[in-house]
Amino acid sequence: MNTETSQTFRKSALRAIEIEREAIQALTDRIDERFVRACEVIMACKGRVVVTGMGKSGHIGNKIAATLASTGTPSFFVHPGEASHGDLGMITSQDVVLGISNSGNTSEVLTILPLIKRMGAPLISMTGNENSILAREAVANLDISVAQEACPLGLAPTSSTTATLVMGDALAVALLEARGFSTEDFALSHPGGSLGRRLLLRVTDIMHTGDQIPRVQEDTTLSGALLEISRKGLGMTTVINAGGDLIGVFTDGDLRRTLDRSVDIHNTPIAEVMTRNGRVIHDDQLAAEALNMMEELKINALPVINRDGQLTGAINMHDLLRAGVI
Repeated sequence: MNTETSQTFRKSALRAIEIEREAIQALTDRIDERFVRACEVIMACKGRVVVTGMGKSGHIGNKIAATLASTGTPSFFVHPGEASHGDLGMITSQDVVLGISNSGNTSEVLTILPLIKRMGAPLISMTGNENSILAREAVANLDISVAQEACPLGLAPTSSTTATLVMGDALAVALLEARGFSTEDFALSHPGGSLGRRLLLRVTDIMHTGDQIPRVQEDTTLSGALLEISRKGLGMTTVINAGGDLIGVFTDGDLRRTLDRSVDIHNTPIAEVMTRNGRVIHDDQLAAEALNMMEELKINALPVINRDGQLTGAINMHDLLRAGVI
């Protein structure tokens, strides 16, 4: 590929990005009383937000409905064409309808407007034409007009769909914060994915317990501690006193530092070479917190204690990997 062609590709792409950036920036001044009104109507909704739109607006509407649903605002998408053939029964008077149309005059959307009005479901619109039928019929119209499409022909919806998506995200985030939607709430709606695992899984769910915990007494020799590390396979061992309290930890890193000192592994008590007051994690903390701690400290395993300070388990990077936290 010659240099001239490469430069043309880059120039076209950068032009598209700049046009769409300007379209997004223009939305800032449109977060006004109409936006607030739309939020108030949705917050007062006892049913769900029903999103509808045709063509590219429909594709964006599907994404907006999914974002609303995953952030605390029950929502689903209804195709306006299918709505005229039975799916309108999915909408009730308790719902709010969010109609999306860049022109505001999309025939498939306008066809179902009288029926929506008759059942008493409030209508919120997203249009690029404030004088359109859809905008006039809405209790609040969110302006998604753009100065130009990124498409040089001015035909393919590009800037307009980007503006619509961003306005939808702004609406979802405003509602999320107004509801006090938390990370735990988000995780509950995403239990099967990696986000859910990161937000729901606790250390206690995946840690090694009981006889699986690498554990030696403080008077155990270094060689005995090494045998325990090998048996348990976590790359470390905890060290406890006669009362069973955690007093230290000995890791692969500690071993390397100890061998540099030419220590007699058969006669040296582990208490002399262990790390005291090492980092631990509580069993009720998120597994993601254990991952963050290990990455920050550049270690591969952690002792686990309960809120009373008692040793209850051990966890390493492989456990997090198997659990899908990484």
